[in-house]
Amino acid sequence: MSRLQADAAADLWVPVTGSLGLRGRRHRKAALGMLLGQAARTTGTAPRPGGGAFAWMLSQAAPLLMRRAGGRVLVWVWKSAPELLVVMAQLQEATAQLRTARAMMPMEYDDTESFRNPHLGVGEKLAMPLPIDPKTPPFATYTWDTGSHFVTVTAVCADRERFGTVIGAVDDIARTLRVVDDLSVGETPTVLRIDPA
Repeated sequence: MSRLQADAAADLWVPVTGSLGLRGRRHRKAALGMLLGQAARTTGTAPRPGGGAFAWMLSQAAPLLMRRAGGRVLVWVWKSAPELLVVMAQLQEATAQLRTARAMMPMEYDDTESFRNPHLGVGEKLAMPLPIDPKTPPFATYTWDTGSHFVTVTAVCADRERFGTVIGAVDDIARTLRVVDDLSVGETPTVLRIDPA
C-alpha cells in the first residue's frame, strides 16, 4: 500500500498525525479551532457557543482518524502559533471523478507556478495570499500527478499579513514529501519498506 512520508523541522512544526493523547493536544485544538473559525467566516455563520468544546473533541478524534488513513494523510501545525498555520498532505487515488473535479476548478486556480520536488518531480504550486473573497483565509496548494495518484499539500493561514513569512517553511515540507510503498515479502506478514531516496 502507498503512503506519504515527509521531513518537517521539529523546531518549526508539531505533527498532528500520530500524536495521540496529551502529546500535541494543545496544538491540535488551536489548529482545529482556527479551521472551524475560518470555515464559519467563509460561510457567513456566526461562531456557535461551545465551539471550543467541539474543537477539543475533534482534536481528540483527529489522530485516530488519520491513523485509520494509513499514512495517506499527514498534518502539521506551526509550533510557535498553532492557530496561525495548518498544513495537510494527502495521497488520493487519481480516479476519473477526481480528475474531472480538478478540471472544473474556478479560473483563479489556473494561476499556478511550477514547483520541483526531488522525489515527485515537477508539480504545481498555487499561492493565494490575498483571495478575492476577504472572508477566505490565505492558502497555498501544491499538487503532483503520479499517474495513479494525486499528491497534494494544502496550507491554510489565519493571517494575511503573516502569510508571506511562513510560506517558505511550507515549501520546505513540500520539497521533502515522497510516496513510499509497503511490499509484502513472501508468505510471511513481514513488510519491507523501501524509501525512494
